[in-house]
Amino acid sequence: MQILSPQQIHEWDNYTIKQEPVSSIALMERAAQKCCDFLIENNFIFKPIKIFCGKGNNGGDGLALARQLIEAGYNVIIYILEFGAKGTEDFQANLHRLHELSKQIHFIQSAEFFPLFEPGDIVIDSLYGSGLNRPLEGLNEALVVHINRSKAVVISIDIPSGMFIDKSSVGNPVIQATYTITFQSLKLCFLMAENEKFFGKVEVLNIKLDERFLETLEFTLSLITEQTIKQLFKPRNNFGHKGNFGHALIIAGNPGKMGACLLASKACLRTGSGLVTANIPGEYFTALHTYLPEAMCAAREMPIDLTNITVVAAGPGLGTGGDAEKIVLELLGNLAKCTVIDADALNILAKHNEWLEKIPAGSVITPHPKEFERLFGKSSNDFERMELALAMSRKYHFAIVLKGHYTLVAANGKGWFNTTGNAGMAKGGSGDVLTGIITALIAQKYTELEAAILGVYLHGLAADIALEKQSVESLLAGDIIENLGNAFNNI
Repeated sequence: MQILSPQQIHEWDNYTIKQEPVSSIALMERAAQKCCDFLIENNFIFKPIKIFCGKGNNGGDGLALARQLIEAGYNVIIYILEFGAKGTEDFQANLHRLHELSKQIHFIQSAEFFPLFEPGDIVIDSLYGSGLNRPLEGLNEALVVHINRSKAVVISIDIPSGMFIDKSSVGNPVIQATYTITFQSLKLCFLMAENEKFFGKVEVLNIKLDERFLETLEFTLSLITEQTIKQLFKPRNNFGHKGNFGHALIIAGNPGKMGACLLASKACLRTGSGLVTANIPGEYFTALHTYLPEAMCAAREMPIDLTNITVVAAGPGLGTGGDAEKIVLELLGNLAKCTVIDADALNILAKHNEWLEKIPAGSVITPHPKEFERLFGKSSNDFERMELALAMSRKYHFAIVLKGHYTLVAANGKGWFNTTGNAGMAKGGSGDVLTGIITALIAQKYTELEAAILGVYLHGLAADIALEKQSVESLLAGDIIENLGNAFNNI
């Protein structure tokens, strides 16, 4: 599913209006009815509802919603920001209809007209939508601050007023919504951690925009969905043998952090690599054989033998001192095979930035935001970091997996945001598991982009399935591994 810009969202509405055909006000009515149904079905109408409207089409949505709620028998009070402007045509039409039903329509001309709130009041924010392109100020800003200071349950329509869809809103006045009802598709602003405190729980409502429009787009950003994965996944050949599914070498672990190697190696096997060899200090052979008898060992004290190796993963728990730096740099200096680079191997590369050019084509790097910053420089906000990841994916011949709640996979200047996973994954070892998963997929002849996209989806899906028996507090990285089979069965 593509992630649309504000202009594309507007064009999608117009395309639907023309192709269906349907009038713009009828489409607004459809969107408002979906909101009305959602509020009633989820019991948000147990108190008088205060709806705040601007004079654009987002305000028109709010007026249509108000009328539908009144017609359904609910108590609704409407507040309209008044600046003397007439408002859009659809806004005016909905205001005319509403005047025939309600006497509780108030125009806010100054802060003196702001209503008081009781704790738990239901407030509908329909002030500004996806077309906003500058920070709120003056009376707009004052009203947002007033609503945010209340203890009301705030439900924003489309997006929280004051938030930009495709650029940072940091430092701007923005409604702090408890819930956000958006239409048809998830917007880019809802994928950024910096906006989390503003949008609350997001509900995407299908208002039946014509999906043929999406086929006309050149896209830069997409969501990784179940449909995406079903198109990527390659079922196994019944006559396959271990040699068909690759041999992965995992260079990971050191004293005190051998768990990282064990997790990555087990995840690699669980994800289907035919063979896995762990490159570890010889003194830990017994530990690895006891925990994971299916894996082989290679002593780190010996030269690395890449004969018959399909893919190499390096970094989890490796450390940056001792021989670790020498191992990583020598590996990249002599390696023509695909590589998955994570954790300490990334931190070593950050001290030798010129070595990024030596990463073989078809490889994957998996930084979290701080590791990404060490590699490519600081970003002032999440949107800048995303754009930098896209730019770096154009510059280098490897895929970038920028880890987060909505992990971003960047390759060839395009980006895919993952839609699986939960807060329980914010725990040591989860990244090591992801390294093992992606490594196994490359071993099985998925391209680096396919392996990254399928890998992050499986990783998050296994963690989601694990919550059937765990909580976000109790979830362990090992639980993700144990549910990889269920994740595969799911797709």
